[in-house]
This record gives sequence, C-alpha cells and structure tokens, in this order.
Amino acid sequence: MRADLTDWIALNMVRGIGPRTANTLLDRFRSPAGVFSAARASLEAAGLKPESITELHDSSVLERASEEVERVERLGLRVVTLIDSDYPPLLREIYDPPITLYVRGDLAALCAHPCIAIVGSRRCSTYGLNAAESLARDLADRGLTIVSGLARGIDAAAHRGALEAGGITIGVIGNGLDLCYPREHKRLAENVAGAGALISEFPLSTPPLSQNFPYRNRVLSGLCLGVLVVEAAEHSGSLITARLAAEQGREIFAVPGNITSRNSFGPNYLIKDGAKLVQHWRDIVEELPRDERARLNTDPARALSKAGNQPALEAIETTEPERVVLRLIKPDEPIHIDQLLVASGIASPVLMAALLQLEMKDRIRQLPGKCFVSKL
Repeated sequence: MRADLTDWIALNMVRGIGPRTANTLLDRFRSPAGVFSAARASLEAAGLKPESITELHDSSVLERASEEVERVERLGLRVVTLIDSDYPPLLREIYDPPITLYVRGDLAALCAHPCIAIVGSRRCSTYGLNAAESLARDLADRGLTIVSGLARGIDAAAHRGALEAGGITIGVIGNGLDLCYPREHKRLAENVAGAGALISEFPLSTPPLSQNFPYRNRVLSGLCLGVLVVEAAEHSGSLITARLAAEQGREIFAVPGNITSRNSFGPNYLIKDGAKLVQHWRDIVEELPRDERARLNTDPARALSKAGNQPALEAIETTEPERVVLRLIKPDEPIHIDQLLVASGIASPVLMAALLQLEMKDRIRQLPGKCFVSKL
C-alpha cells in the first residue's frame, strides 16, 4: 500500500472531524500530511475544536492508522482515497464525499457500470419484497449495478434479485467491513462481495451505531444515477436517502403502494412530489442519460419477456394442476398450503408436486409457515 495511506486513514479516524470538515481541511492544507503538520493557530482558524486539534497533534492516531493498514492487508481489503483514480467519480462530485473508502470485492465494479440504488423498509410486505427483487433482477440483467444497504427487508431483496440475474451488486454498510450487520446476512454479504463489492467509509471494528446510517445513505445515493424507493414509512431512512439523492441531483423513483399501508406513505409521497412512478424496469432506464442507456442490454426480445412477463411465462410449459395453483397464488397475498388444498380441490400429493415444480420454474416462492406467493 502507498506510504501516505496511513495519513488518509488517520485523518478519517480523528474524532470530531467528519467528511465535510475533512474535505474543508484538505482544500485548505492540500493533503492529510499537511493537516497533521499544521500549526494549532491555523487549525483553530479552520474552525476545529480544541479536542480535535489535540488528537491531530498526538502521534497515537498515526500509530492506530498504521495498525489499521496492517489489518486491512490481513483481511484482503483495500482502502481507496479521494485522490485515487479509481475512486467512484459520481461519489467524488457530492458535497461531502468520504475521504477514504474501505472496499471488499471488485473495486472496478464501483465504476464499470451505471448504478441504481434500491432502498426501502426493513419491515416490508410480501408485495414490497417481490417488487424489489423483480426490479433488481430485471435491471441487473440489463447491465445496471444494483446498490443497496444490506439491511433486512427491501435491501436484501434488491441484492438477491441482482444476484439471481448474475449481475453486479454493491452493499454500502454503516459499520466496519470486518463486521457483518445484521448477522444473519453473512452469507448474503459474501455473495454480494463476490458479485461486486461491499464498501464502507468507517474504520474497521466500527459498530453499526444508528448515527452511522445517515452518513451511509449519502454514499449509497452518491454512487448512483438514481434511487428507487420501494416501501418506506413516514419517518424512515429511505426517505432520508431520497432527500439526499435529490440534493445530489440524482433521479428519484418510487414504486406506488396501497394507500392504507403505512409503508406506502414514503413512495406515494415521493410520487406526489415529482418522483417517477415505477411499474417495470423500462420506467427507470428511460430516465437515464442517453450515453448510459446505450451501454445497457435492452434487446427488444428480452425486454418483452422480462417486462411484460406474459410471453415468457406462457412459453414455460405447465401442467393442469400447476395452472390451477398459479391462478390461486397472488404476488402480494401469501396463501397457506391448507387453503390451497381446499381451494384447488387437488389431492395433497399432486398439490405438493405442483408446488415443487413451480418453485423450480421460479414461478412461486415459499415463505415461512408453508405459505406461498407468486413471483412478479
């Protein structure tokens, strides 16, 4: 690693110096080394608090940064600084870009393809899960990188959809890269890193504190051309992400929801406020810059089968019991296997075989408790 990387990491570690202040200091003193060597009077004139100045002049912060570099190397991670050529160009344009990014995975994935963020509620509905996964799958299939926050609910569905399509996905997290939050997403995090990257601006071992996530959200939107909100309550992190995206000049997209659902407040409010209503992948792609659209795989034949679904679904051979089951299973209303047994009039062994075949054909999904929904 570069000799000056320790200075960048150390500056990112100093308490009381957030990304906005760090960028101001770099503009004034030209480099992290310049910040550390600046006189107390100069730092006071730059608006720094006494405790931050004291820490800057304490050699222990550089020692901690040197140890951090060693840990980064042992873990097979990489740290990218604001001046590196492979720092994501869109992110560099925001008002307060992170001065360092910890990266696990393929760094080129951050810059090689246009990115779209998909965010939403952790406590989401089946409809929201289906919509997020389906849209992520279709967008990733056309060459867009799917960015989300690796959280429960909509975030996880977006990552899974991109992975199902064999596409690129990026997880932006609010803790150190040596930790996994939530813990049950360890395998998903590994898959995301294998298909794209996990990134964080926070030093290693930083816990997932609530105050970290607004910082995380500005990075999530800053990487992308636009942000899609699938479900979000009135006071939610997803609406914060949408607001940050608007301030950054990004496109805002929203999937409409049931007006009686609290999670529909966010996307429906955004649509009233001018966000683009999204029903399928074309609604997003047609809003992208022309040069970005030209890079995507939007072959008409594939687009017809992916967006409308009917030609593609009809082409998949189904048996009569499977067709009966498909008519009963909805994408947004889970139905229990006992209800299916009564409503279909199909013998139990035949029903079980039909459900298994439909799962294998990727037409339905089984939820916990022996409930089923159809896939969009």
